[in-house]
Amino acid sequence: MQYSIKVIPQAKRDLVKVEDKVLKVYLTAPAVDGKANKALIKVLAEHFDVRKRQVTITKGLKSREKVIKIRPLT
Repeated sequence: MQYSIKVIPQAKRDLVKVEDKVLKVYLTAPAVDGKANKALIKVLAEHFDVRKRQVTITKGLKSREKVIKIRPLT
């Protein structure tokens, strides 16, 4: 499955929320050296109850608006 998400780095806590029909992910990690992307994968894996290796960022590695893909286990 693919999801379009908006990432908000340096938030007070990690949180996944749907606001205005958009999936928003609040991360405590800063957007420096890929830390926010690593935290994003971890938070989404926990939220969707999948393993981290099943979550990939397919678009927007250096952007706040990203497209992620969650693959089924094979």
